[in-house]
Amino acid sequence: MKPLLTFDHVWVGSDGAWRLTDVVAEVPDEGITAIVGPSGSGKSTLLRLCNRLEIPARGRVLLRGDDIAASDPLRLRRRVGMVFQRPTPFPGTVRDNLRVAAPEITDDEARDTLVAAELSATFLDRNATELSGGEAQRVCLARTLLTHPEVLLMDEATSSLDPASRHALERLARRLSDDGVRVLWVTHDFAQVRGVADHVLVVLERRVAHAGPSLALDRDAPDDVRSFLAEASNDE
Repeated sequence: MKPLLTFDHVWVGSDGAWRLTDVVAEVPDEGITAIVGPSGSGKSTLLRLCNRLEIPARGRVLLRGDDIAASDPLRLRRRVGMVFQRPTPFPGTVRDNLRVAAPEITDDEARDTLVAAELSATFLDRNATELSGGEAQRVCLARTLLTHPEVLLMDEATSSLDPASRHALERLARRLSDDGVRVLWVTHDFAQVRGVADHVLVVLERRVAHAGPSLALDRDAPDDVRSFLAEASNDE
């Protein structure tokens, strides 16, 4: 299987302030891949490389074999959508927010999109800036899904949500994965990794220290990754 994403000796930052150093890794073209590591290790920077919110100082990032540096950023960000840690609904109704991504969307299509994001169709006329955190996050995800992304990037998207909202997003990510959308998910929640992820990238000290199937993580990881995993598990 060809990789979904390839990080080819990628460096981000500058001399004396590198945020990633000589990253060499591949993301498989299937399922959900979790990106884990300590705070400040470079997880979010790695994720943001995938839709050119970060630009390598050295090296290349390839999407299905094509260097994304040659891609139009707006077109790329429709192919590779992103959901951030803090939801960012725009002023106006939920309908207005969905029309940002799909100006010609009908009300029936908008309601179907909300239901797909595990929200009631009655949300269409709600003020988007008055929603709860979990509701706003799902509206932002619905807005992203209207661009029909091939890949969905999730940056700590459930870290500030209540358990019900967190589980709703996890179910949605699995359903999207089953429907062929590739999901990359930065998380610090190891219960989430064990319950959701098919593959894992472990980022330590600004480099990818290990990549592989989630079920083989404890068995195949090198010593420094094992130490991190043990410490992280004790902190849960």
